[in-house]
Amino acid sequence: MADLVAQGIVAGYGAADEILKGVDFTIANGEIACIIGPNGAGKSTLLKVIAGLLIPKSGSVVLAGQDVTGRQPRDIARAGLAYVPQEHNIFPTMTVRENLEMGGYVEPNAVDRRIEMAFERFPVLADKRRHAARTLSGGERQMLAMAMALMVEPRVLLLDEPSAGLSPLAAEKLFDAIVDINKSGLSIGMVEQNASEALAISHRGYILVDGRNSRTGPAQALAADPEIRRIFLGG
Repeated sequence: MADLVAQGIVAGYGAADEILKGVDFTIANGEIACIIGPNGAGKSTLLKVIAGLLIPKSGSVVLAGQDVTGRQPRDIARAGLAYVPQEHNIFPTMTVRENLEMGGYVEPNAVDRRIEMAFERFPVLADKRRHAARTLSGGERQMLAMAMALMVEPRVLLLDEPSAGLSPLAAEKLFDAIVDINKSGLSIGMVEQNASEALAISHRGYILVDGRNSRTGPAQALAADPEIRRIFLGG
């Protein structure tokens, strides 16, 4: 069974603008599905459509069997989807704990319990719970952004370029955290420029080129394909 099915997504940012030209994307129950491709392919636009930040011109988005196409982001979050954008994904002047409280706005009665769960999952955040979020390193900020998203106990987690701007060591720690989150049973969809690492931790991969599906398949098979290695993996 699929936790998320987006079919035939056509979308853009203006009446004559079509960035996505009929894209399909599925996240099966309990899997990590990554989206890779060149800049301008429409990867981040697809996540915005799924999260309700952009209404598609045509196509559908079904979350856990429920059609959420074109619904408000808050309603989609309540239906079980959490989205972590690439930028502006934390509140810099608030403490780590206050950021987590903001992430749990949907169910205020469960906030304290879920914050403790977040601190167990991310000990580095527990150590800095009273620190302003702006004082965190890049990797720690991304972990905080993911922890905020998990405060709603979603069924599906969408990550847009989670390793962007991170050092290799910080990126490695972040990918390890993503794998651990997935092992807890959460389905994850991820847009990532680090194609090699994304395919290494994913179950299924989608390659978008010019707003269309180019290749789809098991992540290991895509990573081993000579043509894909040459174009996207640098070797």
